[in-house]
Formats: sequence, structure tokens, C-alpha cells
Amino acid sequence: MNDRSKLPAYIFGGGLLLGILGDALLRAGPWGINLSLWILALVAAVLFLAARHQVEGTPTLPWPAILAVLFALGFAWRDAPGVKAFNFVAMIACFTIWVLQLEGARARTWGVLDYVRGMANSAAAAAAGALYLTKSDVRLAAAPQSTWLRYGRAAALGLLISFPLLFVFGGLLMAADAVFEQIVTDVFDFDIEEVFSHGVLTAFFAWVVWGFLLLMLRVSRPQLGDLQVERPALGVIEVALPLALINLLFLTFVVVQLRYLFGDASLVEETVGLTYSEYARRGFFELVVVVALVLPLLLTAEWVLAEADERSKLTFRLAAGVLVLLLFVIMISAVKRMMLYQSVYGLTEQRFYATAFMAWLAIVLGWFAASVLRGRRGAFATGAVIAGLFVVGAVNMMSPDAFIAELNTTRALEGEEFDGLYAASLSGDAVPTLVAALPQLSEDDRCVVAHRLLDRWTPPLETDWRTWNLGRARAWQAVERSSAQLADWACDPTPEPEEEPVPSPVPDSPPVSDSLPVSDGPSR
Repeated sequence: MNDRSKLPAYIFGGGLLLGILGDALLRAGPWGINLSLWILALVAAVLFLAARHQVEGTPTLPWPAILAVLFALGFAWRDAPGVKAFNFVAMIACFTIWVLQLEGARARTWGVLDYVRGMANSAAAAAAGALYLTKSDVRLAAAPQSTWLRYGRAAALGLLISFPLLFVFGGLLMAADAVFEQIVTDVFDFDIEEVFSHGVLTAFFAWVVWGFLLLMLRVSRPQLGDLQVERPALGVIEVALPLALINLLFLTFVVVQLRYLFGDASLVEETVGLTYSEYARRGFFELVVVVALVLPLLLTAEWVLAEADERSKLTFRLAAGVLVLLLFVIMISAVKRMMLYQSVYGLTEQRFYATAFMAWLAIVLGWFAASVLRGRRGAFATGAVIAGLFVVGAVNMMSPDAFIAELNTTRALEGEEFDGLYAASLSGDAVPTLVAALPQLSEDDRCVVAHRLLDRWTPPLETDWRTWNLGRARAWQAVERSSAQLADWACDPTPEPEEEPVPSPVPDSPPVSDSLPVSDGPSR
């Protein structure tokens, strides 16, 4: 059946149902299986309506939609906030690719600006929402044969007219009879603020879904333009000279790194007055930022020279190739710094995610050399996005918090420094690992970790199925199984405040000393 005139009505009804479902599921937090189910319902709605109305250009089983659902399922799998943030970004990227697929062009030809345009169009559609349902070419009235829709509009108008009348006459009758007033009061005894919040949340989700469905089903496509930017009138000298100077700067830095990082700790301490671990800590995040900033610089330089002659392009590729090689050495330096710092202080979430980001940058730089520097610029953006999705998938598989807990407890067993308070503050993904390692930790560390685990992960009396998450469920189960042992080990790590001495009362008149004789009267 391919009756396009009925499609807007189905979009309106589907958006309203998904809005109600969004309010029912997503108002409960933290997000877990509720977000997974809602994203699954959204994707299913698009595929169902596209198949029912034979919408051209919408694949029956698009891989971006499948990946979006898989990353949404990550919210029900991992409990770590960082992993959820990675999954959310990956999910948005998948929806952007799905939107771009509708344009018919092959993914390997999409550039960076195409992805930006896809996100911009998706955001515009979500913001426009139901406004496009009112356009003359897609208005709901385009389905005159839909009897239920005609009756629905009439009933809605009738309700709008009835509400003020019922309010006025109901108020008068309540004022006239106390029993009737009590009945009405009992019937409408609800929290108006909660009802309002449900209405607002339902309307928000419905509005966003309407816009997304209109975009995906080709009923209306809000466009923000092609986002084409005019190239500046710059030649090879203006582009290659800054790259050459940056290469010189990076080469100097690399030479310094070869001396210090492949030397010993005494060389660093004598030269800069820092311990080896302080030296490592100071440099890692700065080097990550350096690599992250150079990549868009190289892309911009290549774009400026895209229409230059072959000699100019060759000059750029040589300068960029040298810069990429130096960046790889800088990344090796950054990784060595991280390994060094981790060997002294252990691993944290911030260090783990920065390292994962560095891994993605390394893949992207390699892909930049294989694509852009070989004259295949169009393939770069899609390869970078796929690399990002791959890294996010690998992060999910690793379970960062469990990995951090295992590595840090292993270090503790080897006699290294261990921060029990930090370990116990990790998400539920780390709890089974910590519980298993507790018997082997020192007494002080067991005290701190056991106390914190009991405080955070004792199973609640009531749970909301909408927020179910495998990581949290495993954490509650691990603590519940070992609750008696944890209670024996636990102690309050907060130091007792010292009692201040109570000041003695100050008398109104100085006391008489016992060591002095008491006079019987005035002396003569």
C-alpha cells in the first residue's frame, strides 16, 4: 500500500505515541534499559512507516540504524558515565549517517562538511517538529478519506470549547453544595505540577520525533544549505611555510623527548627539577591536545590547496607527511608518559578515556596519510567516523571501570600505592572486581573500600525497571552476596573530630587562694 496522503497522519500518531513512551520511560534516571527501548521503538517506527508507505530511499535494514540500537543497548550494559557519554556520541553519529544515506550519495564520498550538514539538518528537523505538518503539501487535511482523523479533529475542538464551560459551571455547583464539592475534590486530587511535567515531557519527545520522522520519511526536509565555504586566496607558500615552521618546532621537541624519555629519571630531575612521575603527568594531556589540534589544521591546509597545481599539492603532501611522522613520535612520547605515570599512581577514568581518544587520533592520522595525502580526500571523513565507532565499541567491550579496578588492585597487591576511596567511587562495573580483590588487600584498604561499597551498592528495597542496567545489577548482586563479610571489614574512614577542651568558667571575682591565710578583719 503506497498512499502517501495518509503518511502525515501516521507520523502524527506515531510521534504522539513515542512522546508518551518517552515520558513513561526516560523521565526515570539514571538512563539504562529505558533509553535502549525508546531508541529501538524510534528506529522501528521509521522502518515500519517506510515499509508500509514504500518510502523511496529508505533501506529495509540500514546498518546505521542497527549500530544506533547497539550503542543504545550500551546504556543497559555498562554503568560507567564515561562509556555512556561515548555511546551517546556514537549514537548521534549513526543517526547522522542514516540521514545522509537518504541523499543517495555513497558514504565514501562524504566529506567533513557533509557530516556537519547532516547533523545540522537533523537538528533543524528536531527543532521544527510539527511545524512541517502544517505546510500545505503535508498538512493532515491531505487525507480527506480518513474518517477517524476527521472525527478526532472535531472531538478535540469540542473538548477545547467544553473545558472553560465545565470550569465555570462546576465551580458554581461546588460552591452550592459541600458534598458535591468533596466528591469533585476527591476525584481531582492529584499533583498539578506532576501532571504538568508529564505533559511537557510528552510534548517535547513528540515534537522531536515528529521532526525526525518527517525528515527520515521524506515528507519534508528542512535544509540549512550545502555549508559550502569559499576557499581563501592562499598559495602554496602561505600554506607550506607555517607547516615547515611547525615541523621544525615538533622536530626540536622530538629530539628533547629522545634524550629524556629514553634516558633515566636522574637526567630529568637534574635538568628540570621534577620527579619522573611529575614530568610524565605534566606532559600527557598537553600532547593529546597538540595532536587533536594539528589534524584539523592539516585538513584545512589541504582544503585550501585543493584546486592548486600538482606541484603545490606535492609540496603540501611532503610537509604534511613529515608532520604526521613527527606526530606519531609525539604520540609515542605521550603513551610512554602515561605508562610511566600509571606505574607510579595507577589508572583513573580521565587517563583511560584520554588514552582511548589518543588511540582514535592515531588511527585517524594513519587514515589521513592513506587517504588525503594520496589524493583521496573524499574517503577521509567516513573512515574517521568508522574508526570512532570502532573505538567506542572497543571501550564498551573493555569495561573501563572494571579494567581500572583490576589494574589498580593488582598494583596494590604488588605493594604499590592504592587509593581505596577512588576505587570505591567507580561505577557498578567495577564492584565485582573490587569485591573479589578485597580479601587480598591490606586491612586499611579493606576498611575504606568495604565501607564505601556497602554505602553505595547495598541493594535498594525498591527498584525501577526502567533504569535497569547490567553493571548496576551485578554490583548489587556482588555486594548482597558478600554483605556479611563486607560488614566485618568495613569501618568509617572519616577521622573522628578532636574534642575541643571545655573552657573553665570565669568567676565574677577572683577566687581566694587556699594557700593564703584568711584575715579575721581589717589590719590595724
